[in-house]
Amino acid sequence: MATPKKPAVRPLRTLTFLAVLIAIVFGSVAAGTKWSDATWTPNLALDLEGGTQLILTPKTEDGDPITADQVNEAIRIIRQRVDASGVAEAEITSQGGQNIVVALPGTPSEETLDLVRRSAQMRFRPVLVEAGPGQIDPAQLEAAEQDPNAVDPNAVDPNADPEATDPASDPATEETTEPAADGAVRGTVGAETTPPSDDPTTEQPVEGATEEPAEEPTATTYTPEEIEAAAMAASDANGDGVLSNEPATEPTSASDQAWITEQITYDFYMLDCTDPANLVGGGGDDPDAPLVSCADDGTAKYILGPMEIAGTEISSASSGLQVTESGTVTNDYVVNIEFTSEGGETFAAVTERLASPELQANGTNRFAMVLDGLVISAPSVTAQIPNGEAQISGSTANPFTRDEATALANQLNFGALPITFEVQSEEQISATLGTEQLERGLLAGLIGLILVVIYSLFQYRGLAIVTVASLVVAGSLVYGVIALLSWVQGYRLSLPGVAGLIVAIGITADSFIVYFERIRDEVREGRRLDAAVEEGWKRARRTILASDAVNLLAAVVLYFLAVGGVRGFAFTLGLTTIIDLVVVVLFTHPMVQLLTRTKFFGEGHRLSGLDPEHLGATVSAYKGRGRFRSPEERLTIAERRRRDAESAASAGSAASPEPAEDSPDDPGGGSESVTSTSAKDGEK
Repeated sequence: MATPKKPAVRPLRTLTFLAVLIAIVFGSVAAGTKWSDATWTPNLALDLEGGTQLILTPKTEDGDPITADQVNEAIRIIRQRVDASGVAEAEITSQGGQNIVVALPGTPSEETLDLVRRSAQMRFRPVLVEAGPGQIDPAQLEAAEQDPNAVDPNAVDPNADPEATDPASDPATEETTEPAADGAVRGTVGAETTPPSDDPTTEQPVEGATEEPAEEPTATTYTPEEIEAAAMAASDANGDGVLSNEPATEPTSASDQAWITEQITYDFYMLDCTDPANLVGGGGDDPDAPLVSCADDGTAKYILGPMEIAGTEISSASSGLQVTESGTVTNDYVVNIEFTSEGGETFAAVTERLASPELQANGTNRFAMVLDGLVISAPSVTAQIPNGEAQISGSTANPFTRDEATALANQLNFGALPITFEVQSEEQISATLGTEQLERGLLAGLIGLILVVIYSLFQYRGLAIVTVASLVVAGSLVYGVIALLSWVQGYRLSLPGVAGLIVAIGITADSFIVYFERIRDEVREGRRLDAAVEEGWKRARRTILASDAVNLLAAVVLYFLAVGGVRGFAFTLGLTTIIDLVVVVLFTHPMVQLLTRTKFFGEGHRLSGLDPEHLGATVSAYKGRGRFRSPEERLTIAERRRRDAESAASAGSAASPEPAEDSPDDPGGGSESVTSTSAKDGEK
């Protein structure tokens, strides 16, 4: 009877799916090398490629000692800047609890180095305009030109709802416009604005414009030149083709709309807060001039007046549950701010102006807390706060969570004593040591790989082909994925990451060993080879899944709890564990299924690694050449032993009624007679 061919379709489909997956990975990298800045060589981290190391000494303006919390907050801000600039695998650590060591791999740009050198400071500025995060929409500019009352291009971004600048008109901020009993400041970033769309190129409805019959909405894509031309047309109020940076009239306060010059308006229209590059921060803004800025989460953009209060005027900030005048503790988290005596006086004057009916009517009764050039909160003010103690809470629709309140309090505390950085040293780091270690690591991996192949040849003979092929597929996938991540995510391979790849050789080989041993166990018990492969896979699959799940869990925990290079090891360990599972399921098992349909493996050749007699099976169920043994011959060793035991038990129960000692010649007592005779013979 010939072996059926039809079942081979399923493993072929599985292998085809794996081939498509590999083609997608390497095809993406190939496309990136042709049309983008991708390379076939993965990016290397600081320890392998070298880079630039800066040692920063933080100082406070008043000379007070630096606390660990301030250093940690400074490290957090620097890391945010560096990560947002696209530099991966940067090492930012504290040295002796005082200095901050920043090591950047490769050759960082001067802009990135400036981000590290600059200090982060807290500044309080009044909000002049708030709008959605996108750039100007040329379609709305055209609508505004047809109906000048629809949109005021010098005050409101056409990408935002015209009513968005008035918090009182937003039901989500209804509570924030009610005066608090203690003069609390209430509000959160973006609570007063609900942008119609995050896509600056999508046409938005304009209030006052003539409504057209309902049609299928269509999106229009504009070129950067068209957007820039629209911004220029909307900003150039006098039409002279030159953007003025001088106020039309002398501003009377920081909240005066006269601060919005033609240049500020143009910058505001061109700012795209949906672009992560504009959320890097870095400070460097002039405290005496207006500022165009993004919310730190990219949900809104602002035109802000000059600084009115510096972060140095904050005495302390804390978070906790809100306590009412009657002493009742609510479930709402708030942030409590206490200013210095001088800062309290300034804050009282500022809140008196912001709480005026005029500013409340046009929705500009708000101040923005700007840290590192980004707005971290922009609450509204409804009453003067004369005692230098303010309370910030979320809106009814968007209350603070515990983590949000804690984070804001930490940021305000950091702003209370802003740290300035003095660059103590800046030097290039050589990768000579890292290169030597990389070579040794790769040599160790190669030796380990050779030992795995030798062991597979000795132990599994012909099945070593599957082992070697699976390792090649797994290695190719790992290399392709790392190259892809280097291009897409800026990932850099570090020396600990290489160690994770070397450890993965053992993890991958372990999966093959478990599978092969399960197959051999089934063959030893007398199963046909095709049945042994399927039954062995069912048993091995559970073990492999459990083992990989443990490895993956360990890698995830290590990645999130560790710092520095250890995270690189955890990342590659987790990546290779996932790829190991993919290769075993999509390659190893289908390959074994196909090989068992060949003459060499299917007939149990002595060099195939599946020879029943070589494995210790007493009787092979499959004779080879398409012939099978009889049902009696197909009994497994366990079944044969069980049958013999049952036969012996039946024979023993049938002979038990006859006393063994009555007749020395009784066959039932033959054994005892022989033993007795033997004993007597021994005495003689």
